[in-house]
Amino acid sequence: MKIVVGIGNPGKRYAGTRHNAGYMIIENLAEQLGAGPGRERFDSLVQEAPADGEKLLLVRPLTYVNLSGAAVRRALDWYRCPPGDLVVVCDDLNLPLACIRVRRSGSSGGHNGLQSIIDHLGTTEFARIRIGIGSPGPYIDGADYVLGKFADDEQPLIAQACNDAARIVLTWAKRGIDECMNIHNRPQPPPAGSAPEQHEAGQQ
Repeated sequence: MKIVVGIGNPGKRYAGTRHNAGYMIIENLAEQLGAGPGRERFDSLVQEAPADGEKLLLVRPLTYVNLSGAAVRRALDWYRCPPGDLVVVCDDLNLPLACIRVRRSGSSGGHNGLQSIIDHLGTTEFARIRIGIGSPGPYIDGADYVLGKFADDEQPLIAQACNDAARIVLTWAKRGIDECMNIHNRPQPPPAGSAPEQHEAGQQ
């Protein structure tokens, strides 16, 4: 069993908001794999799905973003899964819209849901796939921004990014995190007028 956690907030009020990108990826993945019906366990909505000989548990914590860690810990404990068999998918305020980054481990980067998972697991050694939701700019409150919905012209971009992120999850499940990073992490083009930087695929 490998566990895929999508961070988000439950309820219709938050459906389609930027902070629910993790939920959106899980929904995409469940549709691609023909996952079974969702059921509530571990303070989460969970679905099981086969993927190339692996069994995936798709988890959407129902505890709200900031308290995601307790639900994740319960799922890992029940299935006796080590953190190495966990990948977390979530939004990232520091990445451009629809940009995707895969990491083996690392800090929360200021994401409260990731920090809650780190706190409850007592480790940063779990994979994460982060999807950019863009920046609010200097005149918009960050909390309001992440709880807002994607604009109409952003919808096609984020839908494609969620589809790509679901595909990346399948690479992780089949080939492992190192090959997943090498395949899917790509350098971003440098800003106009700047000197190009060296990029190492899979860099932490």
